[in-house]
Amino acid sequence: MTIEAVAAAKATIGAPGSRALIPTPALVLDLDAFERNVARMAEHCKVNGLSIRPHAKTHKSVAIAKAQVAAGALGVCCAKLGEAEAMAAGGIESIFITSPVVTAQGLDRLMALNAKIPDLMVVADHPDNARALAAAASEVKRTLKVLVDLDVGLHRTGIRPGDEATDLAELIDAAEFLELRGLQAYAGHLMHIHDFAERREKSLAAMKVLGEQRDALKTKGLCCDIVSGGGTGTYNIDPEATVLTELQGGSYIFMDKQYNDVALGNGASFPFETSLFVQMSVVSNNTKNLATTDAGFKSFSTDAEPPKLLSGAPEGAGYFFFGDEQGGILLPDGAHLPLGSVLTAMTPHCDPTVNLYDFYHVVRGDRLVDIWPIEARGRSA
Repeated sequence: MTIEAVAAAKATIGAPGSRALIPTPALVLDLDAFERNVARMAEHCKVNGLSIRPHAKTHKSVAIAKAQVAAGALGVCCAKLGEAEAMAAGGIESIFITSPVVTAQGLDRLMALNAKIPDLMVVADHPDNARALAAAASEVKRTLKVLVDLDVGLHRTGIRPGDEATDLAELIDAAEFLELRGLQAYAGHLMHIHDFAERREKSLAAMKVLGEQRDALKTKGLCCDIVSGGGTGTYNIDPEATVLTELQGGSYIFMDKQYNDVALGNGASFPFETSLFVQMSVVSNNTKNLATTDAGFKSFSTDAEPPKLLSGAPEGAGYFFFGDEQGGILLPDGAHLPLGSVLTAMTPHCDPTVNLYDFYHVVRGDRLVDIWPIEARGRSA
Protein backbone atom coordinates (compact mmCIF):
# COMPACT_ATOMS: atom_id res chain seq x y z
CA MET A 1 0.00 0.00 0.00
CA THR A 2 1.37 3.40 -0.95
CA ILE A 3 2.26 6.19 1.44
CA GLU A 4 -0.58 8.21 -0.08
CA ALA A 5 -3.10 5.40 0.57
CA VAL A 6 -1.98 5.05 4.18
CA ALA A 7 -2.23 8.80 4.68
CA ALA A 8 -5.75 8.74 3.24
CA ALA A 9 -6.74 5.94 5.60
CA LYS A 10 -5.20 7.68 8.63
CA ALA A 11 -7.30 10.73 7.89
CA THR A 12 -10.45 8.67 8.48
CA ILE A 13 -9.40 7.07 11.79
CA GLY A 14 -12.22 7.24 14.30
CA ALA A 15 -14.88 8.36 11.83
CA PRO A 16 -18.16 6.42 11.74
CA GLY A 17 -18.17 4.07 8.76
CA SER A 18 -14.45 4.50 8.15
CA ARG A 19 -13.94 0.74 7.90
CA ALA A 20 -15.67 0.79 4.52
CA LEU A 21 -13.38 3.62 3.34
CA ILE A 22 -10.10 1.72 3.79
CA PRO A 23 -8.11 1.72 0.51
CA THR A 24 -8.19 -1.82 -0.87
CA PRO A 25 -6.92 -4.45 -0.99
CA ALA A 26 -6.17 -4.22 2.71
CA LEU A 27 -5.42 -6.50 5.63
CA VAL A 28 -8.01 -5.79 8.31
CA LEU A 29 -7.77 -6.76 11.97
CA ASP A 30 -10.90 -6.82 14.12
CA LEU A 31 -9.50 -5.56 17.41
CA ASP A 32 -12.37 -6.81 19.60
CA ALA A 33 -12.06 -10.39 18.33
CA PHE A 34 -8.25 -10.24 18.47
CA GLU A 35 -8.26 -9.08 22.10
CA ARG A 36 -10.69 -11.83 23.07
CA ASN A 37 -8.46 -14.43 21.40
CA VAL A 38 -5.37 -13.19 23.24
CA ALA A 39 -7.20 -13.23 26.58
CA ARG A 40 -8.69 -16.69 26.03
CA MET A 41 -5.35 -18.31 25.22
CA ALA A 42 -3.71 -16.58 28.18
CA GLU A 43 -6.44 -17.91 30.48
CA HIS A 44 -6.22 -21.40 28.97
CA CYS A 45 -2.48 -21.56 29.63
CA LYS A 46 -2.89 -20.18 33.14
CA VAL A 47 -5.53 -22.79 34.03
CA ASN A 48 -3.33 -25.58 32.65
CA GLY A 49 -0.13 -24.46 34.37
CA LEU A 50 1.59 -23.47 31.11
CA SER A 51 3.37 -20.35 29.99
CA ILE A 52 2.54 -18.89 26.59
CA ARG A 53 5.31 -17.88 24.19
CA PRO A 54 3.35 -17.09 21.01
CA HIS A 55 4.91 -17.31 17.58
CA ALA A 56 5.57 -13.94 15.95
CA LYS A 57 5.93 -15.63 12.55
CA THR A 58 2.13 -15.44 12.44
CA HIS A 59 1.78 -11.68 12.83
CA LYS A 60 5.28 -10.15 12.34
CA SER A 61 4.10 -7.11 14.30
CA VAL A 62 5.64 -5.38 17.30
CA ALA A 63 2.26 -3.97 18.35
CA ILE A 64 0.75 -7.46 18.44
CA ALA A 65 3.76 -8.90 20.26
CA LYS A 66 3.45 -6.18 22.90
CA ALA A 67 -0.27 -6.92 23.31
CA GLN A 68 0.54 -10.60 23.88
CA VAL A 69 3.26 -9.78 26.41
CA ALA A 70 0.90 -7.38 28.20
CA ALA A 71 -1.58 -10.26 28.49
CA GLY A 72 1.02 -12.48 30.18
CA ALA A 73 3.18 -13.99 27.43
CA LEU A 74 6.81 -14.69 28.37
CA GLY A 75 7.96 -13.11 25.14
CA VAL A 76 7.72 -14.34 21.56
CA CYS A 77 9.02 -17.06 19.31
CA CYS A 78 10.51 -16.08 15.96
CA ALA A 79 11.01 -18.45 13.05
CA LYS A 80 13.84 -16.43 11.53
CA LEU A 81 16.69 -14.29 12.79
CA GLY A 82 15.38 -11.31 10.82
CA GLU A 83 12.03 -11.53 12.60
CA ALA A 84 13.86 -11.56 15.93
CA GLU A 85 15.87 -8.48 14.96
CA ALA A 86 12.65 -6.64 14.06
CA MET A 87 10.99 -7.63 17.35
CA ALA A 88 14.05 -6.57 19.35
CA ALA A 89 14.22 -3.22 17.54
CA GLY A 90 10.62 -2.66 18.60
CA GLY A 91 11.33 -3.30 22.28
CA ILE A 92 10.58 -7.01 22.75
CA GLU A 93 13.17 -8.27 25.23
CA SER A 94 12.51 -12.02 25.43
CA ILE A 95 12.83 -13.85 22.11
CA PHE A 96 13.23 -17.52 21.21
CA ILE A 97 14.45 -18.27 17.66
CA THR A 98 12.93 -21.63 16.79
CA SER A 99 14.90 -22.43 13.60
CA PRO A 100 18.65 -23.15 13.48
CA VAL A 101 21.02 -20.27 12.72
CA VAL A 102 23.98 -21.75 10.84
CA THR A 103 25.62 -19.33 8.40
CA ALA A 104 28.66 -17.27 9.33
CA GLN A 105 26.77 -14.02 8.69
CA GLY A 106 23.82 -15.30 10.70
CA LEU A 107 26.02 -16.19 13.64
CA ASP A 108 27.54 -12.70 13.64
CA ARG A 109 24.07 -11.15 13.67
CA LEU A 110 22.97 -13.59 16.36
CA MET A 111 25.82 -12.54 18.63
CA ALA A 112 24.98 -8.88 18.07
CA LEU A 113 21.34 -9.53 18.94
CA ASN A 114 22.34 -11.48 22.04
CA ALA A 115 24.21 -8.41 23.24
CA LYS A 116 21.17 -6.16 22.73
CA ILE A 117 18.37 -7.93 24.59
CA PRO A 118 18.34 -9.56 28.02
CA ASP A 119 16.71 -12.85 27.08
CA LEU A 120 17.56 -14.50 23.76
CA MET A 121 17.35 -18.23 23.13
CA VAL A 122 18.11 -20.31 20.04
CA VAL A 123 17.88 -23.95 19.01
CA ALA A 124 20.46 -26.41 17.79
CA ASP A 125 19.73 -29.76 16.15
CA HIS A 126 23.22 -30.84 15.04
CA PRO A 127 26.60 -31.06 16.78
CA ASP A 128 28.25 -28.95 14.06
CA ASN A 129 25.78 -26.15 14.70
CA ALA A 130 26.31 -26.41 18.45
CA ARG A 131 30.07 -26.11 17.97
CA ALA A 132 29.63 -23.09 15.69
CA LEU A 133 27.35 -21.43 18.26
CA ALA A 134 29.91 -22.16 20.97
CA ALA A 135 32.77 -20.70 18.93
CA ALA A 136 30.80 -17.55 18.10
CA ALA A 137 29.73 -17.02 21.70
CA SER A 138 33.27 -17.64 22.94
CA GLU A 139 34.66 -15.05 20.56
CA VAL A 140 32.44 -12.32 22.03
CA LYS A 141 32.61 -13.71 25.58
CA ARG A 142 28.85 -13.65 26.09
CA THR A 143 26.71 -16.62 27.09
CA LEU A 144 24.02 -17.78 24.64
CA LYS A 145 21.02 -19.82 25.78
CA VAL A 146 20.30 -22.90 23.68
CA LEU A 147 17.54 -25.51 23.45
CA VAL A 148 17.88 -28.84 21.70
CA ASP A 149 15.42 -29.04 18.80
CA LEU A 150 13.88 -32.52 18.85
CA ASP A 151 12.28 -34.17 15.80
CA VAL A 152 8.98 -35.77 16.86
CA GLY A 153 7.86 -36.68 13.36
CA LEU A 154 7.78 -33.55 11.21
CA HIS A 155 11.38 -34.12 9.93
CA ARG A 156 11.73 -30.44 8.98
CA THR A 157 14.27 -29.63 11.67
CA GLY A 158 15.25 -31.40 14.85
CA ILE A 159 17.54 -34.20 15.95
CA ARG A 160 16.33 -37.78 16.43
CA PRO A 161 15.18 -38.61 19.95
CA GLY A 162 17.40 -40.84 22.02
CA ASP A 163 21.15 -41.00 22.45
CA GLU A 164 21.87 -38.52 19.64
CA ALA A 165 19.72 -35.85 21.28
CA THR A 166 21.23 -36.55 24.70
CA ASP A 167 24.75 -36.34 23.28
CA LEU A 168 23.91 -33.00 21.68
CA ALA A 169 22.58 -31.70 24.99
CA GLU A 170 25.81 -32.77 26.70
CA LEU A 171 27.87 -31.01 24.02
CA ILE A 172 25.92 -27.79 24.56
CA ASP A 173 26.14 -28.10 28.32
CA ALA A 174 29.91 -28.54 28.19
CA ALA A 175 30.53 -25.42 26.07
CA GLU A 176 31.85 -22.52 28.14
CA PHE A 177 29.65 -19.83 26.65
CA LEU A 178 26.53 -21.88 25.90
CA GLU A 179 23.80 -22.43 28.46
CA LEU A 180 21.56 -25.46 27.96
CA ARG A 181 17.96 -24.55 28.79
CA GLY A 182 15.92 -27.52 27.61
CA LEU A 183 14.04 -28.89 24.61
CA GLN A 184 11.88 -27.73 21.74
CA ALA A 185 9.61 -29.96 19.67
CA TYR A 186 6.99 -28.88 17.14
CA ALA A 187 4.62 -31.42 15.60
CA GLY A 188 3.48 -29.18 12.78
CA HIS A 189 2.40 -32.16 10.67
CA LEU A 190 -0.39 -32.84 13.18
CA MET A 191 -1.92 -29.37 13.59
CA HIS A 192 -4.45 -29.64 10.76
CA ILE A 193 -5.56 -33.26 11.10
CA HIS A 194 -9.31 -32.77 10.86
CA ASP A 195 -10.43 -35.67 13.03
CA PHE A 196 -9.99 -34.71 16.67
CA ALA A 197 -9.49 -38.25 17.98
CA GLU A 198 -6.73 -38.94 15.45
CA ARG A 199 -5.08 -35.57 16.13
CA ARG A 200 -5.23 -36.19 19.88
CA GLU A 201 -3.77 -39.69 19.63
CA LYS A 202 -0.87 -38.63 17.44
CA SER A 203 -0.13 -35.46 19.37
CA LEU A 204 -0.04 -37.22 22.72
CA ALA A 205 2.28 -39.83 21.19
CA ALA A 206 4.62 -37.03 20.12
CA MET A 207 4.41 -35.53 23.62
CA LYS A 208 5.35 -38.93 25.07
CA VAL A 209 8.53 -38.97 22.98
CA LEU A 210 9.32 -35.43 24.13
CA GLY A 211 8.68 -36.35 27.76
CA GLU A 212 10.97 -39.36 27.54
CA GLN A 213 13.75 -37.17 26.12
CA ARG A 214 13.20 -34.64 28.91
CA ASP A 215 13.54 -37.43 31.47
CA ALA A 216 16.70 -38.71 29.78
CA LEU A 217 18.31 -35.28 30.09
CA LYS A 218 17.32 -34.95 33.72
CA THR A 219 18.71 -38.41 34.48
CA LYS A 220 22.07 -37.18 33.16
CA GLY A 221 21.84 -34.10 35.36
CA LEU A 222 21.30 -31.83 32.34
CA CYS A 223 19.08 -28.77 32.51
CA CYS A 224 15.63 -29.13 31.00
CA ASP A 225 13.79 -26.28 32.67
CA ILE A 226 12.10 -25.33 29.39
CA VAL A 227 10.10 -27.69 27.21
CA SER A 228 8.65 -25.59 24.41
CA GLY A 229 6.27 -26.58 21.60
CA GLY A 230 2.69 -27.22 20.67
CA GLY A 231 0.48 -25.01 18.57
CA THR A 232 -3.02 -23.78 17.90
CA GLY A 233 -4.21 -27.11 16.50
CA THR A 234 -3.26 -29.03 19.64
CA TYR A 235 -3.57 -26.27 22.25
CA ASN A 236 -6.26 -28.20 24.14
CA ILE A 237 -4.57 -31.62 23.75
CA ASP A 238 -0.94 -31.14 24.70
CA PRO A 239 -1.59 -30.00 28.30
CA GLU A 240 -2.90 -33.52 29.02
CA ALA A 241 0.63 -34.86 28.63
CA THR A 242 2.04 -32.52 31.32
CA VAL A 243 5.27 -32.28 29.34
CA LEU A 244 5.36 -28.76 27.93
CA THR A 245 6.30 -25.81 30.10
CA GLU A 246 5.39 -23.29 27.39
CA LEU A 247 3.02 -23.29 24.44
CA GLN A 248 4.06 -21.81 21.06
CA GLY A 249 0.61 -21.14 19.57
CA GLY A 250 0.51 -18.55 16.81
CA SER A 251 -2.57 -18.63 14.59
CA TYR A 252 -5.05 -18.54 17.48
CA ILE A 253 -4.99 -14.75 17.35
CA PHE A 254 -6.34 -14.71 13.75
CA MET A 255 -7.97 -18.11 13.00
CA ASP A 256 -7.66 -18.59 9.25
CA LYS A 257 -9.76 -20.95 7.13
CA GLN A 258 -7.35 -23.87 7.61
CA TYR A 259 -7.77 -23.76 11.39
CA ASN A 260 -11.48 -23.00 11.27
CA ASP A 261 -11.93 -26.21 9.25
CA VAL A 262 -10.31 -28.32 11.98
CA ALA A 263 -12.63 -30.15 14.38
CA LEU A 264 -12.06 -29.29 18.02
CA GLY A 265 -13.73 -32.38 19.49
CA ASN A 266 -17.07 -33.25 21.07
CA GLY A 267 -18.80 -31.17 18.42
CA ALA A 268 -17.37 -27.95 19.88
CA SER A 269 -15.83 -25.11 17.95
CA PHE A 270 -12.59 -23.33 18.72
CA PRO A 271 -13.00 -20.62 21.37
CA PHE A 272 -10.94 -18.36 19.13
CA GLU A 273 -12.69 -16.11 16.63
CA THR A 274 -11.76 -15.07 13.13
CA SER A 275 -10.19 -11.64 13.54
CA LEU A 276 -8.14 -11.24 10.34
CA PHE A 277 -9.66 -10.39 6.97
CA VAL A 278 -8.75 -9.15 3.54
CA GLN A 279 -10.98 -6.30 2.41
CA MET A 280 -11.41 -5.77 -1.32
CA SER A 281 -13.49 -3.76 -3.75
CA VAL A 282 -15.35 -4.56 -6.96
CA VAL A 283 -13.56 -2.93 -9.88
CA SER A 284 -15.39 -4.45 -12.86
CA ASN A 285 -18.78 -6.10 -13.43
CA ASN A 286 -19.44 -6.26 -17.17
CA THR A 287 -20.05 -10.01 -17.40
CA LYS A 288 -23.24 -11.70 -16.26
CA ASN A 289 -22.90 -13.53 -12.92
CA LEU A 290 -19.34 -12.26 -12.50
CA ALA A 291 -17.59 -9.44 -10.67
CA THR A 292 -13.90 -8.64 -10.47
CA THR A 293 -12.21 -7.40 -7.29
CA ASP A 294 -8.85 -5.76 -6.68
CA ALA A 295 -7.48 -8.64 -4.59
CA GLY A 296 -5.75 -11.45 -6.47
CA PHE A 297 -2.72 -13.69 -6.04
CA LYS A 298 -0.75 -10.82 -4.50
CA SER A 299 -3.34 -10.37 -1.75
CA PHE A 300 -3.74 -13.91 -0.37
CA SER A 301 -1.59 -16.92 0.37
CA THR A 302 -2.02 -19.50 -2.37
CA ASP A 303 -0.82 -22.65 -0.59
CA ALA A 304 -4.41 -23.57 0.27
CA GLU A 305 -7.88 -23.32 -1.23
CA PRO A 306 -9.24 -19.91 -2.29
CA PRO A 307 -10.36 -17.50 0.43
CA LYS A 308 -13.84 -17.72 1.90
CA LEU A 309 -16.14 -14.75 1.39
CA LEU A 310 -17.65 -13.50 4.63
CA SER A 311 -19.47 -10.27 3.81
CA GLY A 312 -20.45 -7.95 1.00
CA ALA A 313 -21.44 -10.62 -1.52
CA PRO A 314 -24.80 -12.36 -1.94
CA GLU A 315 -25.33 -15.84 -0.53
CA GLY A 316 -23.98 -18.46 -2.90
CA ALA A 317 -21.23 -16.25 -4.28
CA GLY A 318 -17.69 -17.62 -4.37
CA TYR A 319 -14.21 -16.19 -4.83
CA PHE A 320 -11.66 -17.49 -7.33
CA PHE A 321 -8.18 -16.27 -8.24
CA PHE A 322 -8.43 -14.22 -11.44
CA GLY A 323 -4.85 -12.98 -11.81
CA ASP A 324 -2.00 -11.32 -9.97
CA GLU A 325 -3.98 -8.21 -9.13
CA GLN A 326 -7.59 -9.40 -9.43
CA GLY A 327 -9.97 -11.86 -7.89
CA GLY A 328 -13.18 -13.13 -9.42
CA ILE A 329 -16.56 -13.41 -7.71
CA LEU A 330 -18.92 -15.95 -9.22
CA LEU A 331 -22.46 -14.77 -8.55
CA PRO A 332 -25.74 -16.70 -8.43
CA ASP A 333 -28.18 -16.08 -11.26
CA GLY A 334 -29.72 -12.66 -11.07
CA ALA A 335 -27.21 -11.26 -8.57
CA HIS A 336 -25.17 -8.15 -9.25
CA LEU A 337 -22.40 -6.32 -7.40
CA PRO A 338 -22.13 -2.58 -8.11
CA LEU A 339 -18.73 -1.03 -8.76
CA GLY A 340 -17.03 -0.10 -5.51
CA SER A 341 -18.83 -2.77 -3.49
CA VAL A 342 -16.74 -3.68 -0.45
CA LEU A 343 -16.23 -7.39 0.30
CA THR A 344 -14.35 -9.15 3.09
CA ALA A 345 -12.81 -12.62 3.04
CA MET A 346 -11.25 -14.93 5.58
CA THR A 347 -7.56 -15.60 4.88
CA PRO A 348 -6.84 -19.15 3.68
CA HIS A 349 -3.52 -19.30 5.63
CA CYS A 350 -2.81 -16.32 7.83
CA ASP A 351 0.99 -16.37 8.15
CA PRO A 352 1.95 -16.08 4.46
CA THR A 353 -0.99 -13.74 3.81
CA VAL A 354 0.29 -11.32 6.48
CA ASN A 355 3.70 -11.37 4.80
CA LEU A 356 2.13 -9.78 1.70
CA TYR A 357 1.14 -6.58 3.51
CA ASP A 358 2.89 -3.60 5.11
CA PHE A 359 0.11 -2.69 7.55
CA TYR A 360 -2.81 -3.92 9.58
CA HIS A 361 -5.87 -1.70 9.34
CA VAL A 362 -7.25 -2.09 12.85
CA VAL A 363 -11.00 -1.78 13.29
CA ARG A 364 -13.67 -1.82 15.98
CA GLY A 365 -17.12 -2.32 14.53
CA ASP A 366 -17.49 -0.06 11.50
CA ARG A 367 -14.63 2.27 12.48
CA LEU A 368 -10.97 2.26 11.58
CA VAL A 369 -9.20 2.90 14.89
CA ASP A 370 -5.50 2.49 14.07
CA ILE A 371 -2.94 1.36 11.50
CA TRP A 372 -0.15 -0.95 12.71
CA PRO A 373 3.02 -1.56 10.70
CA ILE A 374 4.11 -5.14 9.98
CA GLU A 375 7.77 -4.58 10.83
CA ALA A 376 9.01 -8.11 10.16
CA ARG A 377 7.37 -8.45 6.76
CA GLY A 378 9.81 -10.04 4.33
CA ARG A 379 12.32 -10.90 7.07
CA SER A 380 13.10 -14.31 5.59
CA ALA A 381 16.74 -14.43 6.67
